[in-house]
Amino acid sequence: MSGGAVAAVDLGATSGRVIVGHVDQPAGRLELDQVARFTNGPVRMASGLHWDFTGLYRDLTRGLAGAFRREPGVASIGIDSWAVDYGMLRGGRLLGEPFHYRDARNDAAVERVHARVPFADLYRRNGLQFLPFNTVYQLAAETEGRGGWLGLADSLLLIPDLIGFQLTGAKVAERTNASTTGLVDVATGEWDDDLIAELGLPASVFAPLVDPGASLGALRPDIAAELGAPGGLEVVAVGSHDTASAVVAVPMKAESAAYISCGTWGLVGVELEHPVTTDAAREANFTNEGGVDGRVRFLHNVMGLWLLSESVRWWERDGETVDLPELLAAAASVTSPVAVFDANDPRFLAPGDLPGRIAEWCAEHGVAAPESRAEFARSIIESLADAFADAVRTASVLSGIDVETIHVVGGGALNELLCRRTADRAGIPVLAGPVEATAIGNVLVQARAQGFAEGDLESLRALVARAFAPTRYEPSGR
Repeated sequence: MSGGAVAAVDLGATSGRVIVGHVDQPAGRLELDQVARFTNGPVRMASGLHWDFTGLYRDLTRGLAGAFRREPGVASIGIDSWAVDYGMLRGGRLLGEPFHYRDARNDAAVERVHARVPFADLYRRNGLQFLPFNTVYQLAAETEGRGGWLGLADSLLLIPDLIGFQLTGAKVAERTNASTTGLVDVATGEWDDDLIAELGLPASVFAPLVDPGASLGALRPDIAAELGAPGGLEVVAVGSHDTASAVVAVPMKAESAAYISCGTWGLVGVELEHPVTTDAAREANFTNEGGVDGRVRFLHNVMGLWLLSESVRWWERDGETVDLPELLAAAASVTSPVAVFDANDPRFLAPGDLPGRIAEWCAEHGVAAPESRAEFARSIIESLADAFADAVRTASVLSGIDVETIHVVGGGALNELLCRRTADRAGIPVLAGPVEATAIGNVLVQARAQGFAEGDLESLRALVARAFAPTRYEPSGR
């Protein structure tokens, strides 16, 4: 077994990256080289809130071309992104820009789905927590009202699979991301054909499921030429849901640890061998999503750093620049008590005046609202830390895992105040890092497929632990 290089396309809700990963497991080498970074975000059109998929594809292919210029020996490409959103095709052509999961079209669709299949039954079958933007509700919205593409489509592909199709021509559904649609049987890991029929959805649009590590095939010759890639270079399915890739790179002992993949969302949970679909898990709104190597990501979605980033965007709407490090330093210096609000309140989901909505929540609950921006930032951090700690405790009770440490990966690992306050509120140590966990997990699954690494997830995590030492935060008792 010798080392080599792979290219990871890692797409988040606010930005995307192309990263070349170098892996040599026997030598303990795991290095990332960011080649390109580009913005990503919603575009409001007359039909609603969409993704600029065309622009996103342009930027990521430019990034891949840069990766092959920098490292001609790249052996494969892997793609991960956020979950639930999709594009629809007819005859290989995309039927419009994909809807954004924060679009309001889903609201009425929830009731239509639950009228056909009550949520308790839905949870027993798909194991997913209730989120109004899960694919199952988005597809119900396609059948009525705005959209209407479902009746025209012959294929439906989630975002990473849609990109893979553009690169290779292969139509597949990678299993970890498909598990977030609400249409995969939590017990078998296969499409739930009966559920799809009950909801009046066309079964023919759903692509065959594949596991992380499977080859999608070679780049189309014209695409390879455009990227400067060697002929026959393959695209490999990774844990294409970004959290699935991130969890691969959490350097944890799954039997005694919880993880928080913290970025736009905070995904808080534990890794299990089998799903938990009890009434208690449903009532706690915990989800069972597919992980790499058949593991189960038993977790709860918390609103995440979206609360802070969207507040900053709101403050900057008139052209003013808010320096985030300065804001967080000011937040850390706040000594007076601040409001701790419910970070999971649905009112915080949509873009817009989040500071105003936080103040509204405080007024409704008889709590003094923050006044300065530093107090708002501190209130957000405290509320997130409280939600994270509560989710960890609930995950421990529901799963039976005695959580001794919490691993924070993703962008939130850089937020010292958030990590400290999470440790304080949970009363157990927080280990922060790696920041680029999603890209690392993407790289490692490819590397194993290419023979640059081997072994189970524990072996891959040992390599992560050697290459990226975490920062430890002990609880202070405050």
